[in-house]
Amino acid sequence: MQRWRGLADLPGGWGRCVVTIGVFDGVHRGHQALIARTVEVAKNRNLPSVMLTFDPHPSEVIRPGSHPAQLTTLRRKAELVEQLGIDVLCVLPFTAELSRLTAHEFVHEVLVDRLHAAAVVVGENFTFGHKAAGDVALLKDLGRRFGFATYGAELQGGSTPDGETADTGEITFSSTYVRSCIDAGDVVAAADALGRPHRLEGIVVRGDGRGHDLGYPTANLSTPRFAAVPADGVYACWFVRDNQPGRLLPAAVSVGTNPTFSGRERTVEAFVLDVDEDFYGQHVALDFVGRLRDMVKFTSIDDLVEQIADDVSRTRAILGPGH
Repeated sequence: MQRWRGLADLPGGWGRCVVTIGVFDGVHRGHQALIARTVEVAKNRNLPSVMLTFDPHPSEVIRPGSHPAQLTTLRRKAELVEQLGIDVLCVLPFTAELSRLTAHEFVHEVLVDRLHAAAVVVGENFTFGHKAAGDVALLKDLGRRFGFATYGAELQGGSTPDGETADTGEITFSSTYVRSCIDAGDVVAAADALGRPHRLEGIVVRGDGRGHDLGYPTANLSTPRFAAVPADGVYACWFVRDNQPGRLLPAAVSVGTNPTFSGRERTVEAFVLDVDEDFYGQHVALDFVGRLRDMVKFTSIDDLVEQIADDVSRTRAILGPGH
């Protein structure tokens, strides 16, 4: 897969292509269906498929301070869409100047003049241009004028794990919905919408060493600024290292302020089972599989250690035999 940072990276002699547009944060099941449709249309036309996405998140430029929690880093997004068959990932820097382009200008300057779109595939709720004035109907009109086809794909959804949402048991897969699940600590519902566990990335940094003293040394993650960190609690996770991406290590992960020790700073600490290794300085990831319990303040160290032992046991049970 080719990766472009801005339209200046387009190779000379670039021909026509099939484009899909959006932030695609999380690359959830709705996004996956949209990408699959894009790849299908591109193959039928014997053209390359291009995903046009934006960085930073448009809301941070339009309304500074409103950046939503980020479900996927750009690197992770690229990995996921490459697996789905996209030929080119074009990351368009989202600037104040870009935000001021009218819908007509965006189509003419970006889709027609630069990308030479033969077809554009978007979700049925897609909006574009200054103040989101353009919609799918306008995109179709402009497509007829400029010579590209427009496909408005239906939003994807499904039943919630308990089947009890909005009277019908049906939800629409969206980045906002996934963020709400993660914020509530419901990593199972988040995984259902994503089609895989929610992943949190970070660099392992030095902690206070308290876990080591208790017999459960932890890898302490420093996460990206806008990362979607699950609600405070203890979770069963898979621990993944950059240098061994195919090896999943079971881990019991604590998210919160360590109330037993009157902590104030929110931390993410992973006790990696059955591995005696210092992960300091490594870029790692946590795939959240299940929630074990809320964060609790214990009255004694012995009670805390007993609870951690139970957390480890339950982590093994959730992640399967052999762990």
